[in-house]
Amino acid sequence: MASHRRPKQPSRTRVTVLTAAAAAAVALSAQSGAQAAPAKPKIDEVKSKVDKLNEEAEVATEQYNLAEERRGKLQKEISQLQDKVARGQEELNTLRDQIGSVASAQYRSGGIDPALQLFLSADPDTYLDKASAIDQLSSQQADVLTSIQAKQRTLAQERAEATAKLADLDDVRKTLGEKKKKFQGKLAEARKLLNTLTAEERAKMQQQEQRASRAAGDRVDLGNEVPASQRGAAALAAAATQIGKPYASGMEGPNSYDCSGLTMWAYGQAGVGLTRTTYTQQNDGVKIGRSQLKPGDLVFFNNLAHVGLYAGNNTVLHAPHSGAYVRYESMNTIGSFMFGVRI
Repeated sequence: MASHRRPKQPSRTRVTVLTAAAAAAVALSAQSGAQAAPAKPKIDEVKSKVDKLNEEAEVATEQYNLAEERRGKLQKEISQLQDKVARGQEELNTLRDQIGSVASAQYRSGGIDPALQLFLSADPDTYLDKASAIDQLSSQQADVLTSIQAKQRTLAQERAEATAKLADLDDVRKTLGEKKKKFQGKLAEARKLLNTLTAEERAKMQQQEQRASRAAGDRVDLGNEVPASQRGAAALAAAATQIGKPYASGMEGPNSYDCSGLTMWAYGQAGVGLTRTTYTQQNDGVKIGRSQLKPGDLVFFNNLAHVGLYAGNNTVLHAPHSGAYVRYESMNTIGSFMFGVRI
């Protein structure tokens, strides 16, 4: 008969050793997992990255605005060309009616002039250049047919020009879509970064931004610098009434602005029409250096990605970036200064 022995129970010492080993393994595993997890970005790091993305978004916004301005000009030019073509076609039809009346009269009197008959069956360009055909026409008929030939050539040129501009317009629309997608992507990336912060941290950043705008508007020291012109003074005064309104890409007021939208609106209130973008506003006046700046001058930064109004005492009034508000700000904190432009 087989013997049945009870299994040997582990000793108290062995149990203790195994328990300690298991605990150590769990601790090491937890420590390893903690080391593998990415460190949560600090609020200052997030702010720095968001500021960079906002700057890149502003570059794309100004490129979008430039394409939009080009689109508007092309559409206006195309409309004018189409109107010219329509008027030209009406004039051509009138001239052809005149020739038709002559042909009808000749038919009723017993026949049609061979040259006129040739015109009615083919393009005048096929025979008007032939002296023999011209010689067979009366002076009045020749004048009308020559006018028809010139009008047809003009219409062909205008139609070709309109067709080319329509192709350009199609290209510009594609560029608009690309630039809009780009700045929206940068803003979305910035929002994603902000979402890595806690609600409390996001609120803190927003409060800091709002405090900066209010403080700049309430307590800024602009000194006693004299504007270079009345229109510059008027534009600066108009822009100051917009302090506290939000930045928004592609907007030109009155409820929100991007940087060049604000400067264009402000000078518009002073009776001066500026172009729409930083890239074109740089050519709307005379370029000047930093030491020459007077209140009301335009000031450009960051490779033409940003523009504001010089307000005096090294201070700019501008629409800064997404998430910010129209405000005064030191020139030292905006970015790389390029030049000023006096309107």
